[in-house]
Amino acid sequence: MIKVKQVAHVCIFANDLEATRGFYRDVLGMDTQFNFLRDGKIFGFYLDCGGRSHIEVFQKDGTSYDEFNQINHFCLEVENIDAAIAHIRSRGVDVTAKKLACDDTYQGWIRDPNGVKIELFEYTGKSAQFAGGDRVADW
Repeated sequence: MIKVKQVAHVCIFANDLEATRGFYRDVLGMDTQFNFLRDGKIFGFYLDCGGRSHIEVFQKDGTSYDEFNQINHFCLEVENIDAAIAHIRSRGVDVTAKKLACDDTYQGWIRDPNGVKIELFEYTGKSAQFAGGDRVADW
């Protein structure tokens, strides 16, 4: 039997590698763990999401997303969603207002420079992820 420990990484494609690196570094505070090189040039990198989780980014010119090659979204747990939203807004990035979702977690949403949706998540003491119990979806 297999037991999954956690998400190791999510891979996204970038039209502009350095703009994407800057967004994740300056807006979300993620450091580059390492770069991928080919013919002496950087064509991708790993971003540190804490612990053993990462986001893998590769340059892909002319990238367009459709239902067959786009991640719907990925989710980042944050310590304080109010502070995260305030910081993101201070960087000039659109972010939704904080919402208490049907699973009793706080969430907010942004998009990276490539249009990838990112959910920001703060667990509560009642979060279904830990408390269990079915929840009625409100979307």
